[in-house]
Amino acid sequence: MANMAAVMNRLGSIDIEERPEPVPGPADVVIEIRAVGICGSDITYFTHGRIGQWIVDGPIVLGHEASGVVIDCGPEVQRVKAGDRVAIEPGVPCDNCRECRRGDYHLCADLAFLATPPYDGALVQRLRMPERCVYPIPDSMTFEQGALAEPLSVGLWACRRSGLRPGEDVLVTGAGPVGILAGCAALALGARTVTIVDVSDFRLSIADRLGLRAERPSGRADPDHDVLIECSSAQPALTSGLRRLRPGGRAALVGVPKTELAELPLAELVPQEVTLALVNRYAHTWPTAIALLAGGRVPSEHLVSHHFPLEATAEAFTLPGRSQDSLKIVIEPQRLAG
Repeated sequence: MANMAAVMNRLGSIDIEERPEPVPGPADVVIEIRAVGICGSDITYFTHGRIGQWIVDGPIVLGHEASGVVIDCGPEVQRVKAGDRVAIEPGVPCDNCRECRRGDYHLCADLAFLATPPYDGALVQRLRMPERCVYPIPDSMTFEQGALAEPLSVGLWACRRSGLRPGEDVLVTGAGPVGILAGCAALALGARTVTIVDVSDFRLSIADRLGLRAERPSGRADPDHDVLIECSSAQPALTSGLRRLRPGGRAALVGVPKTELAELPLAELVPQEVTLALVNRYAHTWPTAIALLAGGRVPSEHLVSHHFPLEATAEAFTLPGRSQDSLKIVIEPQRLAG
C-alpha cells in the first residue's frame, strides 16, 4: 500500500507522490492522517516560498493542523495504542536546552515543526511522530475538530499571553480561523464580551453565529476594551485596536507583520501603561483545547467551509484567492479523488 503525499516541488504547484512508509522508533507512533487543516502559513509558503527567516529551498510537504488514528507504536510507547484517535501537536522540541528545561519548549531553538522548512508536514497518508506529540481525542470529536485543536491552541496561548481575566472585555482584530477561535477561547475562559473586527461580511457572519460580537472597521478609538488579540497582520487594525484599550490594557499580537517593522502609537500608549505581548505558537495547551472542543465550550460547527481529497490539494491551496466564502479548509488524505 503506497504512502501518498502532497509535495510542493515548485512554488505554487503540488504533486501527489509516494513517500517511504514510516517506521516507528522506540518512543514513536505511526498515524494514519485523517484530517489536515490548511493554515495561512501553508498558503504563504505555497505562494511566496518563505515566511521571515524560514525559506523553502527544496521539495516540502505542507500542513501542520492534523489528526488521525494510531496504527503502529514503538516498544516504549505507553500513553496511546493502535486504534486510538489522536490530535497532533506539530512541534518536536529538543528537551535539552534552557527553554525546554524551564517548560517553554515552544521557544526551543531546535524545535522541529511540521511544514516549516526544512521539515515536512502532515499532508501525507501516514506520518511518524513522537508519542509526546499526540493526544487522544474522544469518539464524540470529529477528526476535523481534532485538527482544529492546533489553531485553537494559538488562541488559547494568546489569551494566556494577554493575561486575560474573567469579566474583561476583549477585542479581536481579524476574523480568520485563529481570530474566531481566539475569541471563542476568550469567552470560554470567562471574558464578559468579545468583539471581533474584520472587513469580510462572510467571516463576520460565522463569528456572529459562534457567539462573538461582529463589527466592521469603523475608525473608532474609544477606550472600551481590556484586552486586544491582534490576528489580522494589518497595520491599521493593530493601530486602531491598541487605541481601543482601556488604561492598563494588554495586547497579544498573533499576526505576523507583513513588513519588518510595525508602527506603534507609543505617545498614546505609554500614559495608559498598555502592555504588549508577542505570541509564538503555544505550549501546554493541547489538553485544554481538546476538552473545550469536545465539551462544546468552543463551538466549531461553522468553521470548516470546504473539504478536499488529497489529490485536490493544489485546488484547496488556491481556493482562498478565488472565493470570498472560504474559512477553514480541511484536506482528507485518506480520501482520493474520483
